[in-house]
Amino acid sequence: MSFSNSDIQIFYRDATELARLIRTKELSPVEVVKAHLDRIEAVNPKVNAVVTLMRDDAIKAAKTAEAAVLNGAVLGPLHGVPFSIKDALDTEGVLTQRGSKLFAGNIPAKDATAVARFKAAGGIPLMKTNLPEFSAWTETDNLVTGRSNNPWNLDRTPGGSSGGESAAIAAGMSPIGIGSDVAISVRGPAAFTGIAALKATHGRIPYTGHYPAVISKWWHVGPMARTIRDVSLGYSILKGPDGVDGYAVHTRNADSGDVSRAGQPIRVGWVSDAAFGPVDPEITAAVKAAATQLAKLGCDVKEVTLPFLGDPLATLMTTVYGEIVPYIKELAAGRESELHDIGKGIVSFPDPSFRDYLAAEGRAEALRSAFAGFFQKYDVLLCPVNPMTATPHGAEELVVNGETVSWMHVMRATSPFNVTGLPALSVPYGFSSESLPIGIQLVAKWLDEATILRLGALLERTGGLGDRRPPL
Repeated sequence: MSFSNSDIQIFYRDATELARLIRTKELSPVEVVKAHLDRIEAVNPKVNAVVTLMRDDAIKAAKTAEAAVLNGAVLGPLHGVPFSIKDALDTEGVLTQRGSKLFAGNIPAKDATAVARFKAAGGIPLMKTNLPEFSAWTETDNLVTGRSNNPWNLDRTPGGSSGGESAAIAAGMSPIGIGSDVAISVRGPAAFTGIAALKATHGRIPYTGHYPAVISKWWHVGPMARTIRDVSLGYSILKGPDGVDGYAVHTRNADSGDVSRAGQPIRVGWVSDAAFGPVDPEITAAVKAAATQLAKLGCDVKEVTLPFLGDPLATLMTTVYGEIVPYIKELAAGRESELHDIGKGIVSFPDPSFRDYLAAEGRAEALRSAFAGFFQKYDVLLCPVNPMTATPHGAEELVVNGETVSWMHVMRATSPFNVTGLPALSVPYGFSSESLPIGIQLVAKWLDEATILRLGALLERTGGLGDRRPPL
C-alpha cells in the first residue's frame, strides 16, 4: 500500500485536513513534514519566526507515524501533523530560551503539559517559535533570536508575545501551534497576521511547563491556527486538568451549565469605539459587518456599551507587574546588562505599593462581577481584537482614528478578558485598505467556549485566509 500526493499546496492545508489526508493515505506524514521544512527554508529568513528547528527528530517521527498508518494502528486526531510551539513552553531535550540571554542554552527535562498532549494526539513537534523576552511585550523581539516580522508586511510586527507563532502559522510554516496569553498574546498576534486563536476560560488548559510560573494566575495557554476548526481541534486536545496546575480544575467536558435558553436565539452585544476607542474605522466597520452577519444568521444582536469597563489594562499591569517585577529583579541581579530593553524596563519598574496592588485586585473582582451581570443579558460580546492593524516595528506612539495613543493601547480590547478569565476568540475576518488582516473578537461567559467557536466558524473568512496569502 502506498501514499499518493494530490496536487495541493501541502503547507497551506489546515491541520484538520492534513490529519484526514494522512488517515486516508492520500498524504504521507513524511511528505507533510518535508513540505513544511521546505517552506521554512524558503520564507523563514524573511520572517524570523523559527528559533529552534527540530528537523531530524521531526522526520524520524514522521517515518514512525507513516508506519503506524500503514500498519492499521489507532491514530490520534493530530496523527502525523507537524505543530509549532512558542518558546516559553518547555520541550524535553529541546532548547527553550524564553527570549532571554538569562536562559541561553536552557534545555528542559520535561515537556509542558500542552506540548505533551499534542504529542499524545499524534502531532509531530517541528519548531520552537520566537517571542519577546519573558513573553512580556507586544512586539516579538529579543537579544537571543532577534526580531520577527509580519509576513503580510515585513515592516510591521506580528505582535507579541506569541508573535513568532502567529507569523509562522500565517506564512505556512506550521499548520497549528501552541501559544500563550497574559494580556493579548495569542489573540492580538493572530489578528495582526490573519489567523485564529483562542484564550479559553482561565484554568481550562493547564499552564504547567510555561515560563514564568510566577504569574500563572493571569496566563492562559491556547491553540493558534489558520482556521477556527483547527483552533477547536487544538482546544479539544489541550483542555482538562493535569493534576499539577492548581487553576486547571475544570473537567474536560465542563460547560457553563446554562440550559434555560436552549433553542432560543443567541444574544449578541457588540461594541467598538464606545468601549475600546479610539479604534481604526476599518476595524469598527468589520465589527459592525460581523454584527449584521450574525443578525442575518438568526442571532438577537444589539449594540451595547460597557460603562463598567474602567481601565482594565491599568489593573492588569499593576497586578501582573506587581507579581513579576520582584521575581525578574532577583533573577537578573548582576546580569542586567544582558537584558533586552523590555527586560530592563521590567527591572526598572517600581514595585507597586501594597495598597495599590490590593486596589487593583479589587477592581479586577468588580470587573468579574460586572461581566457576570452582562452575561445574564447576553450570550456573546462581539468587539475588536486590536484597535488597529499591525503596527510598525518599534512604534512607541500610534495615531488611531486621529488620536495619538501609546503602544500599550494595542491591549485595550484584550486585557479585560485576562483580568476576568473569560474565554475570548480571535477570528480572522477581513483585510484593511493596506492589505493588512483585520480580526474580530468573540467573548462568552466562563466555560462557554463552544458558543464562540461555533459563531467564529460561521464568521471567519473561508479557509481562514480565504484566497489570500502573505506576499512572501
